[in-house]
Amino acid sequence: MEARDVIKRPVITERSADLMDEKKYTFEVDVKANKTQIKKAVEEIFEVKVDKVNTLNYKGKFRRFGRYTGYKPKRKKAVVTLTEDSQELEFFEGV
Repeated sequence: MEARDVIKRPVITERSADLMDEKKYTFEVDVKANKTQIKKAVEEIFEVKVDKVNTLNYKGKFRRFGRYTGYKPKRKKAVVTLTEDSQELEFFEGV
C-alpha cells in the first residue's frame, strides 16, 4: 500500500485542534492499514518523526431512506503523536 493510499485526509474538529498543541494529529486512514503502515506513511509524506500511533475503528451507522435500508461505510481514525524534536505540521499554510 502506498503512503497516499494509507492517509485519506486530516480530521479537523475542535478536539483535534486542541490536540495539535501537544503535537498529536488526527487522520482518517484506510480501514486495512495497521499502525506500522500509518507511521511510515506520515513520516514519508510530512517528513517528520513519529513517536506513536493510536487507532480507532468505527462501525458503519445504520441508515434508512424510505423503505430502503443500509449501512454507511466503516472507517478508521488514527491519532499520531510526533516526537519532541520534530516540527509541527501545517494544514492551513495559506490561511
